[in-house]
Amino acid sequence: MASINQSNNFIYFTLSLISILLIGAISREIPGDGLGLLLKPLVLNSFVVCLWSMKFSRGWYVYLVVVSTLMVIAVTLHTVIDSDIANMLMLTLMLAFFYGVFQSTVKQILLTDEVDNNTLTGSVALFLVMGLGWAALYLLLINFNPNAFNGIEHSETWGSDFSVVTYFSFVTLTTLGYGDVSPNSPLAEVAVYLEAITGVFYMAVVVSTLVSAKRG
Repeated sequence: MASINQSNNFIYFTLSLISILLIGAISREIPGDGLGLLLKPLVLNSFVVCLWSMKFSRGWYVYLVVVSTLMVIAVTLHTVIDSDIANMLMLTLMLAFFYGVFQSTVKQILLTDEVDNNTLTGSVALFLVMGLGWAALYLLLINFNPNAFNGIEHSETWGSDFSVVTYFSFVTLTTLGYGDVSPNSPLAEVAVYLEAITGVFYMAVVVSTLVSAKRG
């Protein structure tokens, strides 16, 4: 972790986010308890790298440390007491984690006067964080209502739905809209079109901000 600094933190951060996406896809492609046990440490490592990469935004870093600590407690609680409440607590904390990461990343890349490779990579990371954050929200909606989305077979554990929900989130964020997954409840519909709007505005706001900073 000592090699992560302000000139490369978003490179590590982006790689860790991509690792989370790949791990989710692999766990769905090759199901099995043994593989799950192998992938869990990799997921944990990716989250640690995410957290460590955010240490340069002091206020939000403290927030993320607190949320991460609560997540560890929630995971432990879920292991001991497998209940819907523990499940919802984990998802809520995950959503809070991605919110903090989003705020920290915005502060570091949009409020800067210098645009370099690390900043540009940070803009990619910010997009990935948005997609993962909305995915966490969709998982919460599914936890409340298993029929919130068409095309997603609700599993007993939200981890099994993670890859599909994340796929749908990025399809929505990029406004591709393949149609294989669709909202099936009023709350899900609102969340989906808000994400689509966010994706459109992201391109306009972030690109224009970075171009302005580069010219300045």
